[in-house]
Amino acid sequence: MILDKTLIGHFHDYLNFEMSLSGNSVEAYSHDVELFRQFLENKGVSMSISDIGQERIEEFFAQLYEIGISATSQARILSGLKSFYRYLIQERICEENPTALISSPSTGKHLPEVLDFSEIMSMISSIDLSHPLGHRNKAIIEVMYGCGLRVSEVISLNISDIFEKDEFLKVFGKGDKERLVPIGRKTLKELMFYIKGERLHQDIRPRFSDTVFISVRGTGLTRQSVFLLVKSLAEKANIKKTISPHTLRHSFATHLIEGGADLRAVQQMLGHSNICTTEIYTHISDEYLRQVVTQYHPRLK
Repeated sequence: MILDKTLIGHFHDYLNFEMSLSGNSVEAYSHDVELFRQFLENKGVSMSISDIGQERIEEFFAQLYEIGISATSQARILSGLKSFYRYLIQERICEENPTALISSPSTGKHLPEVLDFSEIMSMISSIDLSHPLGHRNKAIIEVMYGCGLRVSEVISLNISDIFEKDEFLKVFGKGDKERLVPIGRKTLKELMFYIKGERLHQDIRPRFSDTVFISVRGTGLTRQSVFLLVKSLAEKANIKKTISPHTLRHSFATHLIEGGADLRAVQQMLGHSNICTTEIYTHISDEYLRQVVTQYHPRLK
């Protein structure tokens, strides 16, 4: 079997239709394999899958390093190649995985920025509720922090996904994976206050009749509009940290861990398929404890 664009196209379809990955992930993984194909082509190497070994792949990553590709980007490209070889083995196109023993380059520990509770309350307090969309904006922040949702999950949330009596939201995460997320009474109250009040006075296009958060144009919100909202509120609250909508999700998880929540429960609420992804919040919590000791212990002042 030859490593060509046709084979990469089959891999693209596999990621899209069988793995149900997001469009961005499908394109990224396909692009990673295409980079490797171009590398082999430029080297004049045989394109047969059976002739590609670990040494050739290591040579590819050495070239990426030489041309200045960052460790983070290299790690992502390796992830794409590993997925490609898992596909090849599953389809019995090849028997061995030459990427199996290749370790991901170290990218260092970059803990995500986290807001403390007072900073989040300052953001909420900075919202002008006299503005026509003030209660919508408040509900957005409340839901992102109160439920730990991704921005994509917030903008795609439907009214039919809200189970008011049971105090749960039905959320569709990455790969359209469905999960139930509990919603606190205060957050639910703010959400329903917007839906039953401010939202009723909006001119909503038929296609978005079930969408919770509506723009001034009567359509659903974009990721960029939520990002700009969060940045604006952070500035009004005089928060100097570099934050994004995902910061509220990080803060949700960190505050749960600090409060003693079970890691598995947090994993389920965040919709992480691998608990290793959730474990980063234990490191954030450890860092917080270290800062507390450094700040308040008399021997360390």
